[in-house]
Amino acid sequence: MKQIDATLMDSLIKQAKESPRQRAHFNFHPELNDPVQRLCMAIEPGSYVRPHRHFDPHTWEVLMILRGSLAILVFDDTGKVLERTVLVAGGRIPAAELPQDAWHTLVSLEYGTVVFEVKQGPYRPIGETNSVSWAPAEGKPEAVRVLEWFRNAEAGDVPLI
Repeated sequence: MKQIDATLMDSLIKQAKESPRQRAHFNFHPELNDPVQRLCMAIEPGSYVRPHRHFDPHTWEVLMILRGSLAILVFDDTGKVLERTVLVAGGRIPAAELPQDAWHTLVSLEYGTVVFEVKQGPYRPIGETNSVSWAPAEGKPEAVRVLEWFRNAEAGDVPLI
Protein backbone atom coordinates (compact mmCIF):
# COMPACT_ATOMS: atom_id res chain seq x y z
CA MET A 1 0.00 0.00 0.00
CA LYS A 2 1.29 3.46 -0.89
CA GLN A 3 1.03 6.01 1.89
CA ILE A 4 1.57 9.70 2.41
CA ASP A 5 3.26 9.93 5.79
CA ALA A 6 5.37 12.44 7.68
CA THR A 7 8.59 10.88 6.37
CA LEU A 8 7.53 11.35 2.73
CA MET A 9 6.34 14.92 3.32
CA ASP A 10 9.50 15.86 5.25
CA SER A 11 11.65 14.41 2.46
CA LEU A 12 9.74 16.34 -0.22
CA ILE A 13 9.99 19.59 1.74
CA LYS A 14 13.76 19.12 2.08
CA GLN A 15 14.07 18.42 -1.66
CA ALA A 16 11.95 21.47 -2.53
CA LYS A 17 14.07 23.76 -0.34
CA GLU A 18 17.21 22.50 -2.11
CA SER A 19 15.72 22.71 -5.61
CA PRO A 20 16.21 25.78 -7.83
CA ARG A 21 12.48 25.51 -8.68
CA GLN A 22 11.58 25.42 -4.96
CA ARG A 23 9.34 22.39 -5.45
CA ALA A 24 9.58 18.62 -5.51
CA HIS A 25 7.12 15.85 -6.22
CA PHE A 26 6.58 12.14 -5.70
CA ASN A 27 4.48 10.25 -8.25
CA PHE A 28 2.10 7.56 -7.03
CA HIS A 29 1.17 6.61 -10.60
CA PRO A 30 3.55 4.00 -12.02
CA GLU A 31 3.97 5.49 -15.52
CA LEU A 32 3.65 8.93 -17.12
CA ASN A 33 1.01 7.59 -19.50
CA ASP A 34 -1.18 6.38 -16.60
CA PRO A 35 -4.80 7.52 -17.13
CA VAL A 36 -4.93 8.96 -13.60
CA GLN A 37 -1.99 11.06 -12.44
CA ARG A 38 -1.52 11.09 -8.63
CA LEU A 39 1.29 12.94 -6.95
CA CYS A 40 2.39 14.57 -3.75
CA MET A 41 4.17 17.92 -4.20
CA ALA A 42 6.07 20.16 -1.83
CA ILE A 43 6.08 23.78 -2.96
CA GLU A 44 7.90 26.62 -1.24
CA PRO A 45 6.91 30.33 -1.32
CA GLY A 46 9.68 31.13 -3.83
CA SER A 47 8.34 28.71 -6.45
CA TYR A 48 6.99 30.41 -9.57
CA VAL A 49 4.39 28.40 -11.47
CA ARG A 50 3.68 30.10 -14.79
CA PRO A 51 -0.07 30.28 -15.33
CA HIS A 52 -1.15 27.41 -17.52
CA ARG A 53 -4.05 25.17 -18.45
CA HIS A 54 -4.44 21.49 -19.17
CA PHE A 55 -5.78 21.69 -22.73
CA ASP A 56 -3.77 18.85 -24.26
CA PRO A 57 -5.13 16.62 -22.98
CA HIS A 58 -8.31 18.33 -21.74
CA THR A 59 -8.30 17.63 -18.03
CA TRP A 60 -9.53 18.74 -14.66
CA GLU A 61 -7.24 18.89 -11.64
CA VAL A 62 -7.92 18.23 -7.94
CA LEU A 63 -5.66 19.69 -5.24
CA MET A 64 -5.80 18.74 -1.56
CA ILE A 65 -3.60 20.54 0.95
CA LEU A 66 -1.75 18.33 3.42
CA ARG A 67 0.54 20.87 5.10
CA GLY A 68 0.82 24.63 4.99
CA SER A 69 -1.27 26.83 2.70
CA LEU A 70 -1.61 27.46 -1.00
CA ALA A 71 -3.47 29.99 -3.15
CA ILE A 72 -5.01 28.90 -6.43
CA LEU A 73 -5.62 31.70 -8.92
CA VAL A 74 -7.90 31.20 -11.94
CA PHE A 75 -7.59 33.70 -14.83
CA ASP A 76 -9.37 34.70 -18.00
CA ASP A 77 -7.45 34.85 -21.29
CA THR A 78 -6.14 38.37 -20.56
CA GLY A 79 -4.81 37.61 -17.07
CA LYS A 80 -7.68 39.05 -15.06
CA VAL A 81 -8.13 37.05 -11.86
CA LEU A 82 -11.52 35.35 -11.93
CA GLU A 83 -11.13 33.53 -8.64
CA ARG A 84 -8.73 33.15 -5.74
CA THR A 85 -9.09 30.15 -3.45
CA VAL A 86 -6.82 29.55 -0.48
CA LEU A 87 -6.34 25.99 0.69
CA VAL A 88 -5.21 25.66 4.31
CA ALA A 89 -4.23 22.37 5.96
CA GLY A 90 -6.87 21.70 8.62
CA GLY A 91 -8.78 24.77 7.45
CA ARG A 92 -12.19 25.55 6.03
CA ILE A 93 -11.20 24.70 2.42
CA PRO A 94 -8.74 21.79 2.26
CA ALA A 95 -9.32 20.85 -1.40
CA ALA A 96 -10.52 22.22 -4.74
CA GLU A 97 -11.15 20.98 -8.26
CA LEU A 98 -10.10 23.12 -11.20
CA PRO A 99 -12.30 22.71 -14.27
CA GLN A 100 -10.98 21.55 -17.63
CA ASP A 101 -8.92 24.07 -19.56
CA ALA A 102 -8.94 26.75 -16.81
CA TRP A 103 -5.94 29.10 -16.82
CA HIS A 104 -4.45 28.84 -13.32
CA THR A 105 -1.41 29.05 -11.09
CA LEU A 106 -0.46 27.89 -7.61
CA VAL A 107 1.22 30.08 -5.00
CA SER A 108 2.71 28.64 -1.84
CA LEU A 109 1.87 30.91 1.07
CA GLU A 110 4.12 29.32 3.69
CA TYR A 111 7.23 27.22 4.01
CA GLY A 112 6.68 23.48 4.21
CA THR A 113 3.55 23.45 2.05
CA VAL A 114 2.60 20.02 0.69
CA VAL A 115 -0.30 19.31 -1.67
CA PHE A 116 -1.75 16.10 -3.13
CA GLU A 117 -2.76 16.39 -6.77
CA VAL A 118 -4.94 14.18 -8.96
CA LYS A 119 -5.63 14.77 -12.64
CA GLN A 120 -6.42 12.85 -15.77
CA GLY A 121 -3.51 11.43 -17.70
CA PRO A 122 -1.52 10.81 -19.64
CA TYR A 123 1.12 13.30 -18.52
CA ARG A 124 2.08 15.88 -21.13
CA PRO A 125 4.67 18.59 -20.49
CA ILE A 126 3.10 22.04 -20.47
CA GLY A 127 3.98 23.56 -23.83
CA GLU A 128 3.46 27.07 -25.17
CA THR A 129 -0.17 26.38 -26.19
CA ASN A 130 -0.92 25.57 -22.55
CA SER A 131 1.01 28.57 -21.12
CA VAL A 132 -0.29 32.13 -20.98
CA SER A 133 1.36 34.79 -23.15
CA TRP A 134 0.98 37.57 -20.56
CA ALA A 135 3.28 36.04 -17.89
CA PRO A 136 6.99 35.31 -18.19
CA ALA A 137 8.35 31.80 -18.48
CA GLU A 138 9.82 30.12 -15.43
CA GLY A 139 13.39 31.25 -14.78
CA LYS A 140 13.00 34.72 -16.32
CA PRO A 141 13.98 37.65 -14.06
CA GLU A 142 10.47 39.20 -14.39
CA ALA A 143 8.96 36.06 -12.83
CA VAL A 144 9.98 37.25 -9.35
CA ARG A 145 7.82 40.38 -9.69
CA VAL A 146 4.90 38.39 -11.10
CA LEU A 147 5.12 35.88 -8.25
CA GLU A 148 4.85 38.75 -5.76
CA TRP A 149 1.74 39.99 -7.59
CA PHE A 150 0.24 36.48 -7.48
CA ARG A 151 0.79 36.32 -3.71
CA ASN A 152 -1.76 39.10 -3.10
CA ALA A 153 -3.90 39.12 -6.27
CA GLU A 154 -7.67 38.98 -5.74
CA ALA A 155 -10.63 38.39 -8.04
CA GLY A 156 -10.94 41.33 -10.46
CA ASP A 157 -7.22 42.22 -10.39
CA VAL A 158 -5.29 42.44 -13.64
CA PRO A 159 -1.55 41.88 -13.99
CA LEU A 160 0.70 44.92 -14.22
CA ILE A 161 3.21 43.22 -16.48
